[in-house]
Amino acid sequence: MLFTAKLSDMPVEAESRVIIRFQDCDPLMHLNNSKYFDYFFNAREDQVSKLYGFSFEAMFRELRTSWVVYQHQIAYVRPARISEWVRITSRVIYYNEDTMVTEYFMTNDLRTELKTVLWTTSKHISIASGQRVPHPKEVMDYLGATCVPGLDFPNLHFNDRIHAIKQELAAGANA
Repeated sequence: MLFTAKLSDMPVEAESRVIIRFQDCDPLMHLNNSKYFDYFFNAREDQVSKLYGFSFEAMFRELRTSWVVYQHQIAYVRPARISEWVRITSRVIYYNEDTMVTEYFMTNDLRTELKTVLWTTSKHISIASGQRVPHPKEVMDYLGATCVPGLDFPNLHFNDRIHAIKQELAAGANA
């Protein structure tokens, strides 16, 4: 069983609170650019396990499939600094029969300052052949339940999305 949560109980957005570690920072006390990926991917793995009861290992074992990264698009808006508490949000913003786009963003702890936005495009592959394969029904149902509704991804521009996230954060701060 890939998911233990019911589809109706699956939130669209997941959030984690983490501290920026000394070992991950450069001499200017900023999070090293390559470390953002570790923070995002570790947060997502924890989030989907907790919220959806999903395990990448179970997908690998049961379906003999996995997602592999095809492309990243990242914007470093403001630096994350040593010992700073930040929030990492992740959500699926697009999917089709064999592709998934996950959006990640990092903010300060109060969610008033955007630090980084990342889009990761992943392809669903067979581990036996290494070739793309369609998502099975169970995965398509999960993606349908957790994908952000109302986004026209094929016509969405990354920089416009950064602006929209900043507006979301400003609206939340003013609420």
